[in-house]
Order: sequence, then structure tokens, then C-alpha cells
Amino acid sequence: MSKTNKFNIPKEVSCVTETLENAGFEAYIVGGCVRDLLIGKAPKDWDITTNAKPEEIEKLFDNTYYNNDYGTVGVVNEETQDETLKVVEVTPYRLESEYTDSRRPDSVEFSDSIEHDLKRRDFTINAIAYNESKGQIVDLHEGQKDIEDKTIRAIGDPDVRFSEDALRILRAIRISAELGFKIEEKTKKAIEKDAKMLEKIAKERIKDEFIRIIMSDRPMEALELAHEMGVLRFVIPELEEGIDKQQNQAHAFTVWEHNLRSVKHSAEKNYPFEIRLASLFHDIGKPATSRWSDDKKDWTFHGHDVVGGRMTKKILERLKFPKKQIDQITKLVRWHLFFSDPDQITLSAVRRMISNVGEENIWHLMDVRECDRIGMGRPKANPYRLRKYKSMIEEALRDPVSVAMLKIDGARIMEVTHETPGPKIGFILHALLEEVLDDPKLNTSEYLEETAKKLIKLSETELKKLGDKGKLKKDEVEEKEIEGLRGKHWVK
Repeated sequence: MSKTNKFNIPKEVSCVTETLENAGFEAYIVGGCVRDLLIGKAPKDWDITTNAKPEEIEKLFDNTYYNNDYGTVGVVNEETQDETLKVVEVTPYRLESEYTDSRRPDSVEFSDSIEHDLKRRDFTINAIAYNESKGQIVDLHEGQKDIEDKTIRAIGDPDVRFSEDALRILRAIRISAELGFKIEEKTKKAIEKDAKMLEKIAKERIKDEFIRIIMSDRPMEALELAHEMGVLRFVIPELEEGIDKQQNQAHAFTVWEHNLRSVKHSAEKNYPFEIRLASLFHDIGKPATSRWSDDKKDWTFHGHDVVGGRMTKKILERLKFPKKQIDQITKLVRWHLFFSDPDQITLSAVRRMISNVGEENIWHLMDVRECDRIGMGRPKANPYRLRKYKSMIEEALRDPVSVAMLKIDGARIMEVTHETPGPKIGFILHALLEEVLDDPKLNTSEYLEETAKKLIKLSETELKKLGDKGKLKKDEVEEKEIEGLRGKHWVK
């Protein structure tokens, strides 16, 4: 089925299709970008399909790359300022054989028929082609009707489509979250039956779809759908441990619903991925630490922040996230549990918090805390209290919160103490930091140099004990004070 239509196509894309057609080949814009054009949404990437073979495509363009088994040639446009148009992918029409591993076809055969190419695609709304020169839409599977009905439907037998590439199971949920479409019943039942196939999919591919789900406008609905269809247990089963897990009197929702409501708020605020994921995971350690207190007649979750940080690190490593991103999100989960009443907390405690999470993450931590609060069903924090607490952070940021901010460094310590490089220099730096965290006024070159001269006379063991003892003592005192305040005010 085809009909005539006109869309505004970027010149970088039109140039590729025109070059192919001027050389005597067919060229169609295809897939998700056509779907987005029909919806009125700006495409994030552009795909073109043609009856030209890879070597023929490469000859037509100056800057290309081709390093895959599926015939896809990347046409690079270095002049454009739009990152979505840096690369336009061009793929020959193709037929695919069996998918014995549920990940990739055993073999690929190039075809001369656009019909063959559209038939191999995943969902009807992604199997629409558009020829710009003719203004022609080719829609063999009623994809436009499904777009109008806001429906995601597999092409042909959904079991066959999912057996070809099990990642399509997660993709259906992701598209549902991005577009607000429902999944057609037959397709939905096939997902429920075939979800286990996701175990065969590379974690990197699962990670990419998961990121897009979390970055959609509807991550809460998507995660609920993934759970309902039995998919989430093959992605992040740890989240499901919070289902039906009751919380203490401060909470109106189960751990599961609270986590989902927190990530929902992060999406509504259009926060970056790291904040969204930390908001989703911040209480993931609660089921493992849940205990009933006969004294309080309530549930307690002591240490869930520490356990949650460890769980988050393990999950993100399993999904092959980059180390830097793992460290950042883990810190936000680990340190999300801090007492935040600016009328009672000390500036020293704020400095300690900044030191723990890092200057680069402190405002992200505040955003996670906001998502946590809204996820509890509470109104936003009192504007005055919030402003005052933020002012305390800004004040504390002027004080040293890391060794790097001391008015002395390792080279200067060696210079004034005549010590050679070794562990003692690091121990001295941390011992000096412990003093300055409690009293920022001590952060002067004169004081630190004189103190370093005294500390260098101690043994390595004594220096290490000095730093550890001071830190442990302050942490214990501070923890007891904060724990008492939490109990008094029924806060976490």
C-alpha cells in the first residue's frame, strides 16, 4: 500500500537519497524516523534503505565506513552542526535467514525488493518507507493505522519476530514509554511467553534499551509494564524485591511504588540519566535490610543506603555501564540518606557529606533527595528551609572537602619535612584533612606546614591510626546525633 505525502527532510538526508537515485538506485527513508515524521516528532537518527549493494554505496560518497555483516554503510557528514545528522546509515534491501541464537541472523542475503526489507522489520509502525522524490509512502503492514490507534504490533507472528531478536521484547516496552502507545494483545502475550529469551542478549544491548526507557517521559509506566509482562526480572530483578514490601510510618507506599514514583518525578523534572537512575535505585537496599522493631512497632531499614550502594554497583557492572558512571550513580545511592534539617545540622556535617559524595555530585544528590521526598507522596520541601540548606552547601563548598583543596600538597610536605616519596605523605595529607574538615580556619599554609613537620616524626602505623581514629570518632558522634534526630522526627 502506498500514498503520496510530503515531509521536511534535512538536506543532509536528502543529499544521500538524491545521490543514490541519481546513480540509478532506489532510495527510501525507513523505520523509526518515518514513524516519527508521521507522528510529528523530530527523528533522533536517520536510516535509508536501497537496492544498491554496500560496495556500490561506498563508491558514491567521499566519507563512509562499513564494518558489519549486515550491509549497513555509514555516510559521514562532517560539515553539519546537528549531531543527529553526523552519520546517516544506508542499508541494502535484505532478506534474513534463521536466528538460531535469538540475537542475529545466521546469514543475510541482499534483495532488490523494498517489500522484502519491510517484511523483516520488528513492528508495523517501524515498517514504513518514504521516498522523498516521489512523496510516496510504502506501508505494507498497516503501520499508519497502528500509529493512529497508538498501538505497537509485531509484524506477522510475534513469536517469530521475538525469536529472531529477543531485544525486540524490551524495544516494544521502550517505544511504549517513548510514545505513550499500548502494546497490542497478541504481541503482549508473546512477550510474556518469550521474555526468557532476553537471557541470550548481550548486556550492552539491554543496557542501551534500558537507558532509553529511563530517559523516556514515562519510565514508571514502562517499568510497571515490564514487571506485568515478566520482563523486568531478566533486566533488573532486584527492583521487584520491593513489591509488597511495606515501609515505616513516614511512607504511604511500598518500596516498589516509592522507587517508581521517585523516578517518575525525575522524568517530570527532565533530570539527567544519573539522577533518574539514582532516584530509582535509592531504596533498592530496603528489602534486604527490612526488620520489624517491637520497640518502635514499625519497620526499620538500617544500613539500606550502604547495601543499596553495593547493589547498585553490582547491577551497573552486570549491565556493562562505564566505570565513571557506575561510581557516580553508586555514590548518589550510597549517600542519599542524610539528615537535612538546616536548623539542626552542623556545617561540619554538610562538609562531610560533600567530601563523601564529591563536589561534582552534591547538587545531583540534592535532586535525588527531592525525588525521594516527592516519591513518598509528600509536598515539596519548605522553600525557606531548602534555600537555607542550599546556602549551607554553598558556604561549605568554600571550605576544604578533599585533599586537593588543602593549602598544601604532597610536594610541599616533602619539601618542608625532607621526606622522600612514600605512604607517609598520603597519611599526613589525610590526617591534615581530618583536622580541616572540623575547623576550616586551619586551612592555611603556615598551620599545615608546621603540623606536617610534627606528624612526619610519627611512624606510618601511628599516622594511619591517627587519621582513621579521628574520622571514626567524628562519624560515630555525628551518626548518633543524626540517628536520635531521625527517631525524634520520624524521618529516615
